[in-house]
Amino acid sequence: MTLKKAGLLIFVILLIDQVSKIYIKTHFMLGDEIKVFEWFRILFIENEGMAWGAQIPGEYGKLFLTLFRLVAIVFIGYWLWDSVRKKMSRVLIVGISFIFSGAMGNIIDSVFYGVVFDDSYRKVATLLPESGGYGTLFHGKVVDMLYFPLYKGYLPEWLPVWGGDYFTFFDPVFNVADVAISTGVGLLIVFNKKAFPKETKVENEKQTTSETNSEERDS
Repeated sequence: MTLKKAGLLIFVILLIDQVSKIYIKTHFMLGDEIKVFEWFRILFIENEGMAWGAQIPGEYGKLFLTLFRLVAIVFIGYWLWDSVRKKMSRVLIVGISFIFSGAMGNIIDSVFYGVVFDDSYRKVATLLPESGGYGTLFHGKVVDMLYFPLYKGYLPEWLPVWGGDYFTFFDPVFNVADVAISTGVGLLIVFNKKAFPKETKVENEKQTTSETNSEERDS
């Protein structure tokens, strides 16, 4: 797979991610929800920290997280470039491209959204407001909107610990960039032998040599 094709894939994913986020940000108030199906809803929330809503505490926690993401994207970009240069497997390059595009999509939110949008609390945000954004550079919030509550209800009383509690599966709200990252990681895990054929071959050879040496010692 060429770098041009990988770049095109990244561009398409980034375009879908940013168009969906900008649309939600400029048409929804924070907390607005639309039911597409019973198990799929569009729910607008903003994530100030990492995945699953985790945050780094302190005055500079958000800045540190954004800078860490910027450093990480450089390493991911180099990994992609090096994999293309070495003509590694297609599944590896596609997987890295998904991860890169997803990471970049959320970085754009973290770096720029605080400057280019005003607040979404009890009103629909404006793109490039005259009064300025809701934050500063590197202090933007990540826009999430995809919500799949596959099950909602009270758990049976006979279940230990959680019996009788109200339970939602699947509870996280995420975005297209998160889907891209998860897809990329999933591809590398499921197809790891195709993604890393040389590494797998070397490991198998080492294991075979070790087993042969062990058998020789036993004999």
